[in-house]
Amino acid sequence: MRPAVAEGFARWREVILAAAVALVGGWLALRGGWFFAALGGLIVVLGLALALIGWRRLQFSQTVSDPGLVQVVEGQLAYMGPFGGGFVGLTDLAELALIRAGSARFWRLTPLQGAPLMVPVAALGADALFDAFAGLPGLDSQALVDVLAAGATGDRVLWRRAVRVGRS
Repeated sequence: MRPAVAEGFARWREVILAAAVALVGGWLALRGGWFFAALGGLIVVLGLALALIGWRRLQFSQTVSDPGLVQVVEGQLAYMGPFGGGFVGLTDLAELALIRAGSARFWRLTPLQGAPLMVPVAALGADALFDAFAGLPGLDSQALVDVLAAGATGDRVLWRRAVRVGRS
């Protein structure tokens, strides 16, 4: 198999596997009887949901063209780059924004306390941020995909932690 074809399959593997799950569910649903129809229908729905998530991840991922390395380990986001880096926990995150500096785009991760962490959108491992960001309460994962595809100029705040005001 040619390397370009293998790379394409690797890139699309999540969507391909989810479509295969949906096809198996459809095949099972057509085997006859209400039990197989119900079970097959559930498997089709599961496959389609997985395909949607895979499609969004595919759209979120960028070709690696920026310096540095991004890691997400147990809710801790780390960026290590040639000119800086740092760590921020998802539970300590106050704001998520996409900013543009010249031709480069960065995720600005602002913690509750401390300086913001600037993570290049196209750094190695930055595709792991999709699942991390999708876990933020109230953030729509489709908004992440849309903001990257739009190529908007200027800063765009995508999420802010809700501030609870206590009663006295």
